[in-house]
Amino acid sequence: MLDLETVDHTRWLSQVDSDLSVVLVDHAHCEKKAASTAMSLLFAYIEQPEVVRAMRDIVEEELGHLLLVMNQLEKRGIPFRKLSPASYASRLAEIVRSGEPDRAVDRLLIGGLIEARSCERFTLLAERVQDRELSALYADLVASESRHHAAYFRLAKLYAPPDVVSRRAKELAVFEAGVLSASSDPPRMHS
Repeated sequence: MLDLETVDHTRWLSQVDSDLSVVLVDHAHCEKKAASTAMSLLFAYIEQPEVVRAMRDIVEEELGHLLLVMNQLEKRGIPFRKLSPASYASRLAEIVRSGEPDRAVDRLLIGGLIEARSCERFTLLAERVQDRELSALYADLVASESRHHAAYFRLAKLYAPPDVVSRRAKELAVFEAGVLSASSDPPRMHS
C-alpha cells in the first residue's frame, strides 16, 4: 500500500516516450536529493536513534542508486547536467507545518509520499521502457523505494499518534496528487 491518491499518468508517459534521456538525468538528480533529504532529516532529528539508523540506511541506498543511474547515463552517452527542477518538491515543502513535532511528521510523511510516487513511476518505467537493462533497473528499484516509503511513514509515528499521522498522510496525499495533476513542468521524474 503506497498511500497515494490516483493521478492520470498519460501526460507523464508521453513525456517519457518523447524525452527519456532528460527523465534519466532528472532521476539522477532525484537520487542525489533523496540522499540529501535523508541526511538532513538525520541531523534534524538526531536525538531519535531510530530516525538516525533509518536515515543512515536510506542515505547509503540512495547514493548507491545515484551511482547506478549515473552508470546508465554513461553507458548511453547521456551527459549529466543541471536541469531546472520540477516544482513538485518545492510545492510539497510549502505545506510543511512549522513547530515540532508537526514539522517532523510533515517532513517524514512528505518524504514517504515522494518515495511512494517514485515507486509508482519506477513500476511504470519498468513496464514501458523497451531497453531491457534499464527496465530491469527500474524493476529492481521498486522494492527499495517501497521500503523507504514504509520507513518514513513508520518514523512519523514516533512524533504523533498513528491516527493523527494517518489523517495527515491522507491530507498530504491529496495535496501531492493535486500538485502532479496541475504540473506543466517539462519532463521530470515527478512532473
